[in-house]
Amino acid sequence: MLKVAMLSQWHVHAKGYANEFNQSGRAKIVAVWDEEPERGKAFAESLDCPFYENLDELLASDIDAVCVTTPTTMHRDVIAKAVKAGKHIFTEKALEVTVEETEALAKEIANSDKTFGISYPHKTNPVYRYIKARIAEGAFGKLSLIRYRNAHNGVSGNWLPEYWFDGTKSGGGAMMDLGCHGMYFLCDIGGKPKRISALFNQFYGTGLDENAICTVEFENGTIGVNETSFISYSAPCVVEIYGTEGSLIAVGDQITFNSEFYKGKEIPALDKTPVESPIERFITACEKGEKYPAEMGLEEAVALTVLLDNAYKADEANKIVVL
Repeated sequence: MLKVAMLSQWHVHAKGYANEFNQSGRAKIVAVWDEEPERGKAFAESLDCPFYENLDELLASDIDAVCVTTPTTMHRDVIAKAVKAGKHIFTEKALEVTVEETEALAKEIANSDKTFGISYPHKTNPVYRYIKARIAEGAFGKLSLIRYRNAHNGVSGNWLPEYWFDGTKSGGGAMMDLGCHGMYFLCDIGGKPKRISALFNQFYGTGLDENAICTVEFENGTIGVNETSFISYSAPCVVEIYGTEGSLIAVGDQITFNSEFYKGKEIPALDKTPVESPIERFITACEKGEKYPAEMGLEEAVALTVLLDNAYKADEANKIVVL
């Protein structure tokens, strides 16, 4: 049984992660630390485990792993301490806000002999897996454009917590949060980025990006578009793939797919068989002594921050950033 400590309830996914660890049958939340003690004490009470006011004291205990759901800007210090303490680490995305901080932290993680995993849940989505399989078999030919739109009404619907818009903690707005999913999709499909542009704005005065679009040109010529928003009502995830020999449009799990590759052949159906979640992959990797869970390791974590950081720089400077 993997003994896991929750590090903060700042992130909106913290409670869900804790519940998933406890319900796995292979891991258990045995301790909580939080940068806000009162919140942490309540969180620990709800999980029926002890609360530690001192992070160093917690990391010196016999826990096996930590689940990092602190403010994003705290990841550098908190994860570095967990690495030094010899703990397995599962973290919410993004790993860090800037490329410099991420690369420095990545070096420490790489030198550890413990498991590191990052939460990229859309990689387990049936549509995501379907697209990857069709690309692998060459059903699109040469990819020309990929588009990912992931949005909700967290701001316009007034259901995101106010602290979510403190940039000193979150590191950014919609693109830094919800936009991560589209960014790691672009990383996964597009390859190595060459240059990036972005346009962010806000409707409700939160002080952070509420509505955002990012365009990436990859070294192979593919163009990627990532759209995200906190002000989109009832917005399904939309994915589009265009290539020289095929195209696909997915709205939710409804797919329209055409390909020269499948002319005269039966097009595979969408496989909705559940696969391991990010947390389940992390637990499995810990049990097997693997350094990284499949598709959710350090290389993928660094690649995400490269796009995020440079997207914010492109928007702020109002120019294309060459990588």
